[in-house]
Amino acid sequence: MLTIRKRDASDKAGADASQPQIAVAERDGVLACVFSGNWTTRRVGEVDAEMRKVEKRNGFKTLALDLSKIGRMDTAGAWLIQRLVNTNEARGVEIRLQGQSETAATLLNAVGEAVRRAGEAQAIPRPNIIIRALELIGMRVYEMRDDFLAGMNILGATIRGAQMKLGRGHAVNPAAIFNQLDRMGVGAVPVVLLMSTIVGAIVAQQGAYQLRYFGADIFVVDLVGVLVLRELGVLMTAIMIAGRSGSAITAEIGSMKMREEVDALKVIGLNPIGVLVFPRLVALVIGLPCLTILANFAALGGGIAAAWLYSGIPPAAFIERLRVAIDLSTIFAGLIKAPFMAMIIGTIASVEGLKVGGSAESLGLHVTQSVVKSIFVVIILDGLFAIFYASISF
Repeated sequence: MLTIRKRDASDKAGADASQPQIAVAERDGVLACVFSGNWTTRRVGEVDAEMRKVEKRNGFKTLALDLSKIGRMDTAGAWLIQRLVNTNEARGVEIRLQGQSETAATLLNAVGEAVRRAGEAQAIPRPNIIIRALELIGMRVYEMRDDFLAGMNILGATIRGAQMKLGRGHAVNPAAIFNQLDRMGVGAVPVVLLMSTIVGAIVAQQGAYQLRYFGADIFVVDLVGVLVLRELGVLMTAIMIAGRSGSAITAEIGSMKMREEVDALKVIGLNPIGVLVFPRLVALVIGLPCLTILANFAALGGGIAAAWLYSGIPPAAFIERLRVAIDLSTIFAGLIKAPFMAMIIGTIASVEGLKVGGSAESLGLHVTQSVVKSIFVVIILDGLFAIFYASISF
């Protein structure tokens, strides 16, 4: 709270002189108000009711305010006086201020400007829903542009090299890469296997029920094999990695940004992208294809179990039919997507982590945005790959 003090004889007048007071007199169309005492936050409540009575008075053309007897005044007292000024200015009354010190005048001007801006902000009419929708779309487009540029910056710096120390080449730290590979790859194996097995079993079970009406139970093998190897295996793995590892990357980098550890890396000559992003991105590019292979085997295993239980197709017959239903192009159609999805997940997670501010709320917001954006872009990329494969008959 900004407090100003005017040194005069009223400072020595004792406790009674410190009470804020207002003397009012009206003559020849002029309302004169003389303020005295200390107009501070702790005392202005004593005179607020009297000030409101003065604000309600009318029938005068000029308001003369004498501030020469005020001892101390802070923003609360300045706001009370400025409220009286604004009320009468709105009625067209002429305002005359006298006796204020230079500091008091600066404080009154600052409070008056703040009140004026608040009034203007309230007076601005709210646009209709169409304008607000278009404005929101425009803001999101600009955010997408900024995220794209930040992602390209991270990818460019990563492709150029780790850049661990300026002027010392492009050293790569294998220990950091293997550590991240263990956390993001090996640590995700149980959940990936479990989810993929369940998804493969569900696809086979639903396919068996539908194909049974046509006497085509054996085509459950084709359904499971093609759908899992081309689409579901890599897509489900990428979504789980985006939720598990992508959020972890954003949280780790974001917490470092909050504690100013990223700035500390720059101060000691280290590139934050090389130290923080490069090992995680390399680990994702290596780990996601490996997890996709495991997910494919797990989903096929779940499909074999479901087909045996619901359609009576033994595992040997399932595998024999699978050799006819798929070929190498079916397998590679899914695996080719994995490194691209890994780069997207790592880049988006790193961009959101570097955008974290200094609060826990900002960290939670960007972690959420990281997961949502990663899953959204991964699904879009999967659709683009499907269109591309169809156009080249792959």
